[in-house]
Amino acid sequence: MTKGAYFSEEHLMLRDQVRRFVTEEVLPYGDQWEVDGVTPRSVIKKMGELGFLGIQYDPEYGGAGLDVLASAIYAEELGKSSYGGFAITALVHTDMASPHLANAGTEDQKAKYMPDIIAGNIVTAVAVTEPDAGSDVAGIKTRATQDGDYWVLNGTKMFITNGVHADLYFVAAKTDLQAKGSRGITIFIIEKGTEGFTVGRSLNKMGWRSSDTAELVFDNVRIHKDNILGEVNRGFYAIMQNFQNERTVLGAQALGECQKALEITLQYVKDRKAFGKTLWDKEAIRQRLSMRQAEVAAGQQLLYHAAWMDAQGIECVKEVSMVKAYCGELVNKVMYDCQQFHGGFGYMREAAIERMVRDARVQSIGGGATEVMLEEIAKRS
Repeated sequence: MTKGAYFSEEHLMLRDQVRRFVTEEVLPYGDQWEVDGVTPRSVIKKMGELGFLGIQYDPEYGGAGLDVLASAIYAEELGKSSYGGFAITALVHTDMASPHLANAGTEDQKAKYMPDIIAGNIVTAVAVTEPDAGSDVAGIKTRATQDGDYWVLNGTKMFITNGVHADLYFVAAKTDLQAKGSRGITIFIIEKGTEGFTVGRSLNKMGWRSSDTAELVFDNVRIHKDNILGEVNRGFYAIMQNFQNERTVLGAQALGECQKALEITLQYVKDRKAFGKTLWDKEAIRQRLSMRQAEVAAGQQLLYHAAWMDAQGIECVKEVSMVKAYCGELVNKVMYDCQQFHGGFGYMREAAIERMVRDARVQSIGGGATEVMLEEIAKRS
């Protein structure tokens, strides 16, 4: 990729570094991680050593001090790995969970945790979603009541990526039970091993098989007031703030997956023969794949522009919502066609495209369902 309108030399170097890492450290081992149901901690540690876990973070803690465009590049290249479970394991740590600490933590909290987060010694998770509250963050029921210098937390969280193997959790709870809607939510920092905090169960998913996803249970968990993250009763706004970053990288991951699927499929249809000619010689096939390439290229421009706006401090909720909605739907459309043109082979577990189809399905659900994103766009139209 050329420098273009949006990228610096640092951006291009990062892309090359992440691409090399994926080739050398992910592709040879990803199939086994799918069987194991988890991406090894050693891989996260290696990513920390290479500087991938602190792209936007302060150099004071070991970060690179880059912008959201750099995170988009990073996520896009992880998506191209074709192992969505590996990609989301890393992205939750770097762009969905730990940003809460980086954005709202006290100096003491950041000094305590950020260096190990960036180094890959600590893996993080964010626990907002509940059995009855997903995109509707204001509807959470987990509660925390004050008891002197402590808060006592009770409730259940669901569909938490990295939930089984994380070391540090950022947990949202209702702290003002009389407050309505989005008010009265606070985020707490909770370490694994805290009394009363358990992993209820590891969840068995359709896709993203190389990531762990869990139900978390909090039974009278006592949390010292020093472990409050940000302001009491203002957690909803902190969650909303980071949604822009989260939705940008999810869109980037989806676009990386699109590019990889098209690459695999183009090679397949140019090699595969039917009725005396290659599949590429069939007009309907090559035109459909060409249209998908055009749509992916359009998605990239939308992504990069929204990320650029964010990096410039320009209001971009509408644009980021477009990225998430468009890319989440596009990746499923691309996968449908790519699997279709693989024929029966595309339905076999040995085919990369079969795994990628399963992994892609959640992209229009997680991190803000398409319908929710469209309402965010409509509010600003």
